[in-house]
Amino acid sequence: MKKILMAEDEENISDFVRRGLAGFGYEVTVAEDGAQAWQLLNGKSSDFDLVLLDIRMPGLSGLEVCHRLREQQGYSLPVLMLTALDTTDDIVAGLHAGADDYLVKPFKFSELVARIEALLRRSDQNNKKAALSCGDLTLDAASHQARRGDKVVDLSIKEYRLLEYMMRHEGEILSRRQLLKDVWDKDFDTNTNVVDVYVRYLRQKIDEDNAHKFIHTVVGKGYQFIK
Repeated sequence: MKKILMAEDEENISDFVRRGLAGFGYEVTVAEDGAQAWQLLNGKSSDFDLVLLDIRMPGLSGLEVCHRLREQQGYSLPVLMLTALDTTDDIVAGLHAGADDYLVKPFKFSELVARIEALLRRSDQNNKKAALSCGDLTLDAASHQARRGDKVVDLSIKEYRLLEYMMRHEGEILSRRQLLKDVWDKDFDTNTNVVDVYVRYLRQKIDEDNAHKFIHTVVGKGYQFIK
């Protein structure tokens, strides 16, 4: 049975959704505000498969809960924003906070179920591809750890996302602009050296003490990951 956390301060809405989703075989836990949602997500026994977040809630907003979740646990847990805020700016803010999808109230229950099913399918497919390997380097999406031979390497969220992207594009020349767009979600040149800084972090962690180097600089073009 898939487990869903719903953060919603309007009891009539949360009760309606909880009872409706139970009919589709989902177990729904309701948090009455953002602080309670974050406590449940951050707990040692947290094992949710998907999160439904209202944006405007007492205490922590849904945006803040989503942002904290992504910073601490990455992108393995799908998040659907469920809110009455329907402007383009509101939707963009939710997606930038790390939400996977956005559904505006009032909504048709059948559409909510369809979106939940789509997100869970995508999550299941991603989990099947959780382990990447190139040579003696493996990357585990569940733990955000890399392993180089017998050595376990702990990665930050951004280090993990950068390494995963480079491994999935093994052999390609990746420009700094491309990495900014696809890893940092910045679709423009910010004149920042953040890519170079994080590439250096990765080199120190996975290449520094090994004869074979995975990450190579292509002068004037960017970086290349070669197994």
